[in-house]
Amino acid sequence: MSGSGTSSEPVFPLSALDYELPPDRIAQYPVEPRDHARLLVVERSTGRFADQHVYDLPWWLRSGDLLVLNDTKVIPARLLGRREATRGKWEGLFLKQLPDGRWELMAQTRGSPKPGEWVALDQGGVRLHLTEKTAEGHWLARPDPLEPAEVLLERCGHTPLPPYIRKGRAGPADRQRYQTVYARQAGSVAAPTAGMHFTPQLLDRLEAAGVRRTFVTLHVGVGTFQPIQSDDVTRHVMHCEWCEITQSAVDAIQRCRQEGGRIVAVGTTSVRVLETAARLDPLRPWRGETDLYIYPPFEFRLVDALMTNFHLPRSSLLALVAAFMGLEQMHAAYRHAIAAGYRFYSYGDAMLIL
Repeated sequence: MSGSGTSSEPVFPLSALDYELPPDRIAQYPVEPRDHARLLVVERSTGRFADQHVYDLPWWLRSGDLLVLNDTKVIPARLLGRREATRGKWEGLFLKQLPDGRWELMAQTRGSPKPGEWVALDQGGVRLHLTEKTAEGHWLARPDPLEPAEVLLERCGHTPLPPYIRKGRAGPADRQRYQTVYARQAGSVAAPTAGMHFTPQLLDRLEAAGVRRTFVTLHVGVGTFQPIQSDDVTRHVMHCEWCEITQSAVDAIQRCRQEGGRIVAVGTTSVRVLETAARLDPLRPWRGETDLYIYPPFEFRLVDALMTNFHLPRSSLLALVAAFMGLEQMHAAYRHAIAAGYRFYSYGDAMLIL
């Protein structure tokens, strides 16, 4: 499918990624323990659904299968403060640090701040000097003191919960809970949510059952969670996000392939790393930025199965799921999940697509 449609006749209308969700199905808190979240198992070949729990994964996966997990770590990227000039409230989201030390931010406040203004953050004794706006409408700001972003954010940042969870207001428990248990590469402004269902005990059970695991990295940025703006899904442009696949991961994938196992991607971010790497010839270690945008139809070259949460309507994440399981089957699965009382979005339940 190409992006050759006109605005009057979209190749893939955005409305095809719509569905109605009762507001009370948006999970506000995670299930504890993590692996007690529900799991909708979908068999693509038969169209059958099975209502399970994440702790049932060892029953559904086979010896020789390979779990591919995104080991990115969520940084405390949400910033709260006040404009020093007006004392008006200011809220921002850290996106990245530039080579010159400045921060790129998404920000919102009443009024229109001007370059040269200062923002005093609400904790950590950190101030931001707003210097200029980018073409995308983001702010560039120089922090005071001028220290590495990871150091300052630990002092002044908050957990970047999405706005549909308690209006983004994180509590102390969210610092640990909005994170996978295997997170180790700091850099994401949103969690790879499918991975949040795993516990060390579940990973041990899977390993004992012969299910291997390897890690890739994709730092989740603004591009992953921004809604599709075009009425034609094919015309959406993904923002670039940094990712890496190591020699260890390449070796694990090749071994799995040789032995006839399935490559099971945990989360849409893992899919994007794998399918970006799959376009290399031959498959090899790689790091860099990917803007791979997956929507129907799409040729999956590495991923055989996908574990993922339930995603927002009209999102690139939902487009990826539709590409993997088919649009009609995806809508059938979502209708089943809504009728059966599954919990949706970042702190919600999961789906295993085989």
